[in-house]
Amino acid sequence: MALHVFASIITPFGAAANNRSETEGNITTLQKLIWQGQTHSTVSAEAIRFALRRLLAQAEEEGTNRNFNEDTRINEWQDREFKRWEASSKETPYIDDDLLGFMSAEAAKNEGETGTANVRRAVLEVTRAISLNPWYGDITFNAASPAATPSAAKKGENPVPYGTEVHATRYQFGLAMTPERLRDPSRAAKALRAIGHLRSVAGNHGRFLYDFSPDAIILRITDDPAPRLLYCFNTDDDGKTFHARSLLSRIDVGDVLAEELILGVSDLSWKIAEDFNGKGVEVMGVKAAIDKACKDLDSQLSIAG
Repeated sequence: MALHVFASIITPFGAAANNRSETEGNITTLQKLIWQGQTHSTVSAEAIRFALRRLLAQAEEEGTNRNFNEDTRINEWQDREFKRWEASSKETPYIDDDLLGFMSAEAAKNEGETGTANVRRAVLEVTRAISLNPWYGDITFNAASPAATPSAAKKGENPVPYGTEVHATRYQFGLAMTPERLRDPSRAAKALRAIGHLRSVAGNHGRFLYDFSPDAIILRITDDPAPRLLYCFNTDDDGKTFHARSLLSRIDVGDVLAEELILGVSDLSWKIAEDFNGKGVEVMGVKAAIDKACKDLDSQLSIAG
């Protein structure tokens, strides 16, 4: 049976804001959705993947296929036509193409012909991040000083008022991966290590910094093809603390085996650590949990250390 890796991650508590050039009037908005009947802020999986790609570029000497040039604000490619995926190629595909997949589509050149598409489904699948607690409508009102930006300069000599939606919260998201689908299965561990150092996701403009690294992570290595732990975190105190009682219940009924799980938390005194330890789940620090999962994964995949 195939080996699968699943994880559920929750970030530290912080003040989140976005800088996506999307506004309502002069208010810079958060992305939002209705989650269990209430308004929550959310961050797209693509924003998380974008940040991951930058970290993956450091995982292998040749880097990634696609790199974002901060000066020109465009993507630069090493293999735009994905020739490394051709059957005749003897080169290993780039790590980001292997893990995150790709799609290259071309329209038909002549009427009556069909277009072409070169597609690889992502092996490392990432969910949308959702705030742990609802967004209650917090907005900061500010004023840009005269001529602070070219657009502000057009307003004359007066300060330019603007507002930003903010959310004091944690975010939770999850991932799934089947390492045997990778051209290079050793990259599964590299992906997990990148998750452990995640940063610069979504609204991390110079004015905003939000830590997207795990404050807690639950990892599951199993032959069960279903995750059974996504969005398992919840809170009873608006995000000050969190629990994962739904996952504990799955352990109780046998849907998830305790020996398949590793819990990493930034504070071993938290109640969640006690709860999972009482079910026979290994509990340790976040970095230690990811390191153990990587070693267990490489061992089961027979990858030399």
